[in-house]
Amino acid sequence: MSKILVTGGCGYIGSHTIVDLIENGYEVISVDNNSRSQPFVLENVGKITGKNVKNYKVDLCNFDDTHAIFEENPDITGIIHFAAYKAVGESVEMPLVYYENNLNSLINILKCARDFDTPYFVFSSSCTVYGNPDSIPVVETTPTKPAESPYGATKQMGEQILSDFAKVFDTNVIALRYFNPVGAHPSIQIGELPIGRPQNLVPAITQTAIGKLPKMTVHGADYDTRDGSCLRDFIHVSDIAHAHTLAIKYLEEVKNKSNYEIFNLGTGNGVTVLEAIQSFEKVSGTKLNYEIGPRRPGDVIAIYANNDHAVKSLGWDIKYGLDDMMRTAWEWEQKLAKEPQ
Repeated sequence: MSKILVTGGCGYIGSHTIVDLIENGYEVISVDNNSRSQPFVLENVGKITGKNVKNYKVDLCNFDDTHAIFEENPDITGIIHFAAYKAVGESVEMPLVYYENNLNSLINILKCARDFDTPYFVFSSSCTVYGNPDSIPVVETTPTKPAESPYGATKQMGEQILSDFAKVFDTNVIALRYFNPVGAHPSIQIGELPIGRPQNLVPAITQTAIGKLPKMTVHGADYDTRDGSCLRDFIHVSDIAHAHTLAIKYLEEVKNKSNYEIFNLGTGNGVTVLEAIQSFEKVSGTKLNYEIGPRRPGDVIAIYANNDHAVKSLGWDIKYGLDDMMRTAWEWEQKLAKEPQ
């Protein structure tokens, strides 16, 4: 049984990926300093999987503490690296915090991969690397534009670091460029837990619907899209999670054509912010209190994926539609209201 280290394992996508890895026969350990996550999440992972997952409460920006994890677990065969700050708007306001955390943590984990000859590395990247693309849908070879936020810049820099790393070391690397992960695990045991006021659309929708927020703002309705609101590629978090398991298997089975490859993870369908709200209102039966506000710095106007590469090469099969995303997100929000964590 291969042992996989998941960084940011108590986080949103990390926890769902741990579930998927365990369900596919992997042994998993986590590292998460819980600065932006909750430790109880791994308890709920245990409720789903029947497995207790060990978490190292370590800041990956501390190299010695990070190295000690590998000294204790020299049999780690794969690393899936999620741990990063991820709020676009916050990154515009706090650029140095984002550059320091996101890049130093990546460099330290790569030093460990080098020192312990870890063969497989999967990186949590983002469609923000494309900036405002000249054409959509984007493919993996679409030229990247200047990032619209420091967060996006850290993902661009992270990919460059990984590309250079893979040229000189034996670790095989995959960068997975996510579009907009939303929803919650079908068990409704784990889901998105934003810290403070949510920066992402769907938790803002569900928190407004349940009354945590008095109303929500749609940031701009005068863009060049079909209804004026930003256009995104929303994808269920469990579909995103499964792609990480498939990426590890792909590397284990030596299907990669080079030791650094990139895959887009999106549905291939663009959905506007207002269309997402309409889907939520339909599945929840709740009318959402929202207003149209000004554009938000750092937001890309429109982007969605061509996912053919991931579908064909990884064997990735998307199971959940937009209504499933909204329904599970709403059920998760309702669970949080009944059982405060």
